[in-house]
This record gives sequence, C-alpha cells and structure tokens, in this order.
Amino acid sequence: MSIIFRYLIRQVMVSMIAVSGILLLVFMSGRFIKYLASAAEGKYAPGVLFEIMAYRFPGFLELILPLGLFIGILLAYGRMYLESEMTVLYACGVSDRQLLAKTLVGSLLVMLVVGSMSLVVSPWGMQKVEKIFAEQAQATEFDLLAPGRFQELSSGGRVTYTEALSDDKRRLEGVFIAEYGPGGNGVSVITADSGSQLIDEETGSRFLILEDGARFDGVPGQLDYQITGFEAYGLKIRSGSNGEFDLDEGVTTAQLMRSDNPRDRALLHWRFSLPLIVPIVALLAVRLSRVNPRQGRFFHLLPAMLVYVAYLGLLIAARDAMAEGKVPEWLGMLWVHAIFLALGLWLHFGPPWLNKRKAQKEGAANA
Repeated sequence: MSIIFRYLIRQVMVSMIAVSGILLLVFMSGRFIKYLASAAEGKYAPGVLFEIMAYRFPGFLELILPLGLFIGILLAYGRMYLESEMTVLYACGVSDRQLLAKTLVGSLLVMLVVGSMSLVVSPWGMQKVEKIFAEQAQATEFDLLAPGRFQELSSGGRVTYTEALSDDKRRLEGVFIAEYGPGGNGVSVITADSGSQLIDEETGSRFLILEDGARFDGVPGQLDYQITGFEAYGLKIRSGSNGEFDLDEGVTTAQLMRSDNPRDRALLHWRFSLPLIVPIVALLAVRLSRVNPRQGRFFHLLPAMLVYVAYLGLLIAARDAMAEGKVPEWLGMLWVHAIFLALGLWLHFGPPWLNKRKAQKEGAANA
C-alpha cells in the first residue's frame, strides 16, 4: 500500500513543480520587464535588476505554490481517472478517505515551505529590495549614466551624454548636457571636454566640475543665444529622494505582531493565511479532480479554477476590509477559510442526513 501512495504523491508533486515553474516564469518575466523599463528610464542601475529579482523570488513562490499544488492535483488525479488508474486503485482496496488523507499528508511539506516563505524568507527578501531601492534613490543621475547614450534622467528635464566614463563613475569625457531653463523657458546646452564629480563635505551637496567647454542659452527659433566659454564650470547635481520607502512586505512578522496598526494586523493575518490555503485547496482539489472519461481531460478545470479564484478574491477582500477597520481582528480572514473548508468537507462527505440515508440503503441491500 505504501508503494501506491508514494506513486500518488510523486504524480502530484511532478505536476505541481511543472505548473509552478511555468507560472513563476510568467510572473517573474512580467515583473522583470517592468524593472527593465525603469532601468531604461534611468531609475535603477541595470546591474541591480537580477539582484532585485532574486530577493523577490520567495514572494512569488509563496503565492505560486498553493495554486501550483491545486492545479497539480487536478491534472494528476484527473489523468488517473481518465486512464482508469483510480478504478484499479479502488479495486485494490484504496478508499476515498485514504486517498484524501495521504494527499493532505503530502501537502504538509508544501504548507511548511509556503509558511517559511510567508513568515520569514519573503519579508527578509523585501527588506533587501527596499535597501536596493533606497540606494538607487540616493544615487545621483551620473551614477546611472551609460557611456555612448543620450539619457533622460530622474532629475527631470535634463538629457545627458558622455563619450566615456571611468569605472568609479567619477570622471567623464566628452560631456553634453541639455536642460530647460527656469520655468521651462528656453534651453541650456553645455558641452565640455571632460568633467568630474565633487562632494562638499560640509553640506553633502554634489557638483559636476566641467572643464574646457561652453554653455549656450537661448530660445529655440530665436537668434539671441548667449554663448559662454569656460575653463571650469560647476554644475550642481540634484540627487534623488532620501530613499525612504514604505514597503509593507519588508516588515518582519515579529514587528507586525507587536503593532496595533490595522494595516499591520491585516498583513499579519494575510501571512498566516497563505500556508492555511494549502491544505484547504488540497481538500477541494481531490474532490474536484474526479472526471468522467466522456467529459474530457480538462472539463473539470474551469469550475475548479473559479472556486480557487473566489477563494483568493475573498481573502484579498477580507484583508482590505480588515486594514480599513471594517472587520474585527478576532474574525479576520478566518471566516473565508471556514467557508471553503466547509465546502471541501461537504463535497467529500456530504450533509449528515444524506450519509445516514445512504448507509440505511446499503444496510437494507445487504440484508
């Protein structure tokens, strides 16, 4: 019998890993494209993108694994019903309750992984992401420059170009800078053979010291341009924000437990809800995976996915309501779990009066 259940768990896990891998690829690709677009706009340095994605991986995994397990059970057991493997197992003495029990035992490993991601690893990763964002926000526009490219950077209204850039981003060669004048009137264009950054130790302000160049000020279409040549010219670099980000996902679970803020308490309930989803969706999936061979392999997927979407949607709605103080904390999101737990138990065991009548009929038939 243990061989049979190892076979069942292996089928489920193989399907879960395949589905989760595809979903991770889709969601992480979409997020990476978003970060890539921000890097192209000069908000982030290209070198930090893969680091950000690595730290965000646990956050994706905690959301993907419950769905992957749900679809994995549907596909694995659905195939076994279609190919009459389940019929053979039932003929060998495997009952519905044994199948359900072993599936739930197998889902405990997934539950532990999701719980560790949700409560510990994912907040740690988001803290790292928050630190990276803060460092990028504190970087000057010239720290994000790439040689040989015209870049419209985060300081706003300024386009910068440099032919060459030193490894430490402190020395520029062949500099071109164009920006709007005060109030957006006119354009100022600065060209210089070279430039270097200077930091005022007293104020912390940064300046770009340009050497051997000229400045052109005027309004496009008019001939009254002012041309000023210089041997050295100081240009103040406007830095980004101070890097203070409010990423709720980066708050540790221990901090959330000590907080009285409704938003923090809602986030705490959400983190505990993610691992609770796993056994409940496993309970639902075992029953929803039953399929008639005449119905086709994917006939049962649509209603099953609607159930999962409703489950997740209600959890999100309950989290938002709790964050706004509309739902008391003692109730939290437990009512959503209770509804779908009751639905799963009803699908497996039915109402008590129906089970009693069924037992009476079986007893009468045996007599």
